Amino acid sequence: QVQLVESGGGLVQPGGPLRLSCVASGGTFSGLAMGWFCQAPGKEREFVAAVTRRGSTYYIDSVKGRFTISRDNAKNTVYVQMNSLKPEDTAIYYCAADLNPTNIIRTSGRLYEYWGQGTQVTVSS
Repeated sequence: QVQLVESGGGLVQPGGPLRLSCVASGGTFSGLAMGWFCQAPGKEREFVAAVTRRGSTYYIDSVKGRFTISRDNAKNTVYVQMNSLKPEDTAIYYCAADLNPTNIIRTSGRLYEYWGQGTQVTVSS
């Protein structure tokens, strides 16, 4: 059983940066693909970014060039650096773990086996 704990959310002004972290425990982190998802009020959860076990990354178009996902296997942690934040980025952000052994990025949340509790990101002046 893998446990995931996110941190780093908060209130930030438009254009500002924020870095989210997600620490995993209870499993072999290097064997997991990791993803970030978000859910805004009144909307469905959507894929944001993912990194495979081998380090391949993929982003939804709306965050390309602004967000960077990375992983540190020594710390069992995945990050997402969010720059140039916009009010429409406001959401609860969740990290998720995928036991997928391939290097294929999966963007459907239904394919991720483990989820964190989420961290709120609010972009507002």
